[in-house]
Amino acid sequence: MTEQLRITLPVRQALGREDFYVAEANSVAVSQIETWRDWPGRKLVLSGPEGSGKSHLAHVWAADSGALIVDATSLREEDVPRLVLRPVCVEDVPKIAGNDQAERVLLHLHNLALAEGQTLLLTADRPPSAWGLSLPDLASRMNGTPMASLTDPDDLLLGAVLLKLFADRQIVPAPDAVTYLVRHMHRSFAMARRIVDALDEAALAQPKGINRPLAIKVLQQLDTFDD
Repeated sequence: MTEQLRITLPVRQALGREDFYVAEANSVAVSQIETWRDWPGRKLVLSGPEGSGKSHLAHVWAADSGALIVDATSLREEDVPRLVLRPVCVEDVPKIAGNDQAERVLLHLHNLALAEGQTLLLTADRPPSAWGLSLPDLASRMNGTPMASLTDPDDLLLGAVLLKLFADRQIVPAPDAVTYLVRHMHRSFAMARRIVDALDEAALAQPKGINRPLAIKVLQQLDTFDD
């Protein structure tokens, strides 16, 4: 048997507005991002599970608003005056919970951004009340921030997410493979990413690419059936 030649292509994550599929599970959050000029207090928390599209929507918002995007763990006091010259998005805020210095930097950025008339977006995998912030002033401001929530996907959104993850890897799966996955996999964005990773790897060992039999095999191996 001839071994299949592996040509490794880069994963290109598509982050444009045209690449974001809108369905019932995320339509309210998308609408809130698109109407950012009307945010109460000029700020918003975007919350959702891993892989739900928070970073994608943050990039959509940044493209529309001209915002800078910075990870909460990389915030530095000396950078704050530069960051608040334009709208700013701080990603993965819960990662700094309990870090007194990092929380104080975020509080400074929050206060200065709003004082300068800028708009602030913060992303997290859960609501602010569950972040575990130790600085009372910061916790109070975060808990008082309006929130948009992304939820686990319905069938249409899950199918679209799977197709996007495949497209990011320059893979075109058989349509019945995607249909089978949507009907039988655990319904979460994180699982969709895990399954696409596994299928990408498994497809290297067979000439037919990603088809329904391979989808069945991978779900069995991952023990991720949702009956």
